Amino acid sequence: MAFIQDGVKQIEQEELKEVLKTGSEKVVVIDVREREEYNASHIPGIPLIPMSNFPNVINDLRTDKEYIIVCRSGNRSQHVALFLKEHGITAHNFYGGMLSWGDEVQTGLENVITDISQLYK
Repeated sequence: MAFIQDGVKQIEQEELKEVLKTGSEKVVVIDVREREEYNASHIPGIPLIPMSNFPNVINDLRTDKEYIIVCRSGNRSQHVALFLKEHGITAHNFYGGMLSWGDEVQTGLENVITDISQLYK
C-alpha cells in the first residue's frame, strides 16, 4: 500500500504492476539507473533516463503527467522524485526499486530516451 516518505508517495510492487497493466496516459514510468544496470535487467517497456540527465531534461518534462521513478533500490529514484517535486512536477518513487520487483525483466537498451518527446508517444 502506498505511503508518503519525505513528501513523496512511495509506490510498491503491486501498485506499479497495476499502473503498467492499465496503461494510464497520465502516468509515465522512468528508470533512472545507469545504462549498464538497465542493459543487464529492467522492467519491460520502461524507458531509461539516467539520474545524471535530469538537470538537462527537467524543463522538457510535462507538468500534466505523473512520473513513477525506478532505480535499483529506491534511493536514487527517491532523490529524482524529490528533484522533480521541487520543480513542480508530480513524481512518485518505486519503493524498493528493482530489488523488490520480482517479476518479468528483460535485457538490452531498446528504450533509452535520447529525446524527451519519446516519452509521450
